[in-house]
Amino acid sequence: MDLKLNQNLVKGYTSPSQIIRVLSENWVSHNGYCPNCGQDTLSEFSNNKPVADFYCDNCHEQFELKSKKAKLSLIINDGAYNTMIERVSSDTNPNFFFLTYSKTLSVNNFLIIPKHFFTPSIIIKRPPLSLTAKRAGWVGCNIDLRKVPESGKVFIVKDQFPIDKSKVTAQFQKTVFLRGQSALARGWTLEIMKCVDKLPQQFTLNEVYKFSSYLRSIYPNNNNINAKIRQQLQILRDKGIIEFIGNGHYCKLD
Repeated sequence: MDLKLNQNLVKGYTSPSQIIRVLSENWVSHNGYCPNCGQDTLSEFSNNKPVADFYCDNCHEQFELKSKKAKLSLIINDGAYNTMIERVSSDTNPNFFFLTYSKTLSVNNFLIIPKHFFTPSIIIKRPPLSLTAKRAGWVGCNIDLRKVPESGKVFIVKDQFPIDKSKVTAQFQKTVFLRGQSALARGWTLEIMKCVDKLPQQFTLNEVYKFSSYLRSIYPNNNNINAKIRQQLQILRDKGIIEFIGNGHYCKLD
C-alpha cells in the first residue's frame, strides 16, 4: 500500500479544499478496499451523489470520505445538522472513511466507522451562523468520535502502518449484528460497549454495575438496569467481543 498522495494530479489547482479532495479520493480509489467483504477495489460515485463517495460493487456497501490534515481529531466537522440527523436515522446511511495526512501529503491514518455505530447521540449541533453571515441561520454539526466504542473504529492504516486486511474485515464483520437490532436495543448495546471500553482488559460484573447511575440517566424508564447490563454482556459474549471467564469475570477479545 503506497501511503503517498499523488501530487501530480493537482498541478494548476489553487483551492486547498479541492486539492485535498482530488488527492484523497484518488488515493482511496487506488489503495482502498471494502472492509465488509474484502473486495480489492472500490468504485467511485459520480460527483453529484448526495450521500456517498465510494461503493463496493460486490456487497453494495457505500462509503463517504472525510479528510483532514495532521492528527486524527475526536471531533469531526460535518455539514447541515438536520440533514445529518436524517441520514444517521436512515437505512441508506453510508459508512464513513476518515483519512488524515501529513504536511508532506502522506497518509497518517485511514479508518472506517461502520454505519451501525452512527446514532443521533454522536451528532453535535453547532450554533446557527450569525445574521451577518452569507448563510445566516444555517446550522451545522460535528461528529463526536468520543462517543463511538473502540470496536467501531476500524483502522486500515494506523500511524502510517497498514493493518492486515484479514484483521480489518474481521473487526468490521464482528459488529455487523448491530444492524439487525432495533434502535433501542442497538443503543443499549453501544452504551455497554462504551462502558466496557473504560475498564481494564479483564473486568468483573460488579465493575460494570458501577455504570448503573449513568445508564439510568440515559434510560430513566428502565427499572432493572443491572438485569439489562447482564443481558447486554451476554450479547457481547455471544458475538465474540468479550469472553466470560467465570465467577463474574470477563475478558475483552481482540
